[in-house]
Amino acid sequence: MTEPSSAQLHVHERRGTSQNGEDGILEALFESIGTTNRHAVEFGVGIGPTECNSLNLVDEHGWTHTWWDGADQPPGSRVEQVVVTADNINELFTDHNVPAHPDLVSIDIDSNDYWVLDALDEQSTPRVLVVEYNASLGPTMRLTVAYDPALVWEVNDYFGASLAALAAAADRRNLALVGCDSLGVNAFFVDRAALTMSFEELSVEQGFVPCGYGIVENGRHVGYRRARRRFVEV
Repeated sequence: MTEPSSAQLHVHERRGTSQNGEDGILEALFESIGTTNRHAVEFGVGIGPTECNSLNLVDEHGWTHTWWDGADQPPGSRVEQVVVTADNINELFTDHNVPAHPDLVSIDIDSNDYWVLDALDEQSTPRVLVVEYNASLGPTMRLTVAYDPALVWEVNDYFGASLAALAAAADRRNLALVGCDSLGVNAFFVDRAALTMSFEELSVEQGFVPCGYGIVENGRHVGYRRARRRFVEV
């Protein structure tokens, strides 16, 4: 019998307006569990946006959205310039009238991702969570950057958190890991109460996908250049 793995997501990967295959994965997940409010919250969306995890759902499937990014936005952008932190995340959800338990939350801020996720109030817990993980940290250690609201990614391996750390924070919100994309960039979690037989809950070891990006050493990808800063255990 084949060991359950993130392959259950990889067969659905399709890229339209997402960075990798997230469009197809999200369509498959919501086809399985259905939708409630069809609202997507995503932060670091980039500029515009022209490419993000929820753009396909908004533009092609008619979802409503709340989009934030710390970068300057041009006139007419659908993205609000906001620096999201663990200190302001719940106030932001309230001030922007985000519905309770939005169908999707996507987190990709290259810094305090774990801390922001762990600060989410229960009513803000989504039915599907997508969060970037730092695959260079491996599958077992619960590691994250030290909390620093002013932290800006310097294009090195000091960013975000390990899959194990994010899975622990998600588990505290009754979100089940269902896999990672085939490049080892994003992890996908689903509300356990909504899970169907189409997707199995995975352990971190079953779901982990190593780096498929960045520097190549000894014939394999190892992510970004090394930073001197140390991660903290959670």
